[in-house]
Amino acid sequence: MPAVRPKKQLGQHFLNDKNVALKIVESLTAEKSDYIIEVGPGMGVLTGELLSKYGSKLFAAEVDSESVEYLKRNLPNLTPNLIQGDFLALNLSKKFNGNLAIIGNFPYNISSQIFFKVLENKQMVDEVVCMIQREVALRISEKPGTKTYGILSVLLQAFYNIEYLFTVNEGVFSPPPKVKSAVIRLKRNKTQHLDCNEELFVRVVKAGFNQRRKTLRNSIRSAFPNVELSAKFSEKRPERLSVEEFVALTNEVEKAIK
Repeated sequence: MPAVRPKKQLGQHFLNDKNVALKIVESLTAEKSDYIIEVGPGMGVLTGELLSKYGSKLFAAEVDSESVEYLKRNLPNLTPNLIQGDFLALNLSKKFNGNLAIIGNFPYNISSQIFFKVLENKQMVDEVVCMIQREVALRISEKPGTKTYGILSVLLQAFYNIEYLFTVNEGVFSPPPKVKSAVIRLKRNKTQHLDCNEELFVRVVKAGFNQRRKTLRNSIRSAFPNVELSAKFSEKRPERLSVEEFVALTNEVEKAIK
């Protein structure tokens, strides 16, 4: 059977190394998961390993019709649980009644959007194991005080414990990407709700990092013009703040705008 043509507009780089695939699958614990969802199975290198381990618990979302036909031919056991469509457009709570683990070689061009979807469904998604651009993996798993710590680091670390697992070289993909990749694991922490207005928290975090070279006094004022921050926050830069400090900052902003 012919292989699937990688499509640039879909950000497809197919993994072709079985050892790396096995290592990714073994990184998923799925200890609390009722369902496993693979995002963008492509030519099924991860899918085959996942199917043999999880059977009918495995679902896969694939937007590329050529990949869908290839998977139906080569992994017929997956067919009943193969969703042809965009993972980002899926209503997870409507389709699944239980806890989810998400796994995949995420297309670079939508990896951030996938993480925002995970956050929207954080009460259902208890684990994510994914291969993404190494630079993004480092950013997400970074601790406060580093140059790469940013919006996604704070928002994801508020609800997930994040581990950088291993780096993956360009040569194991077809076509090879121009950058290195990495595999990370997110596991849901015990935080059910933040001790602040969560919608405002997202706005405050984004405002802080939108002008990350400025102090918080200036970056917060750009988004919330009448807010004067206390000395505790005004001269700090956003990358210095932990999740807990952003929660405190959010409460300060909320008090000021009221």
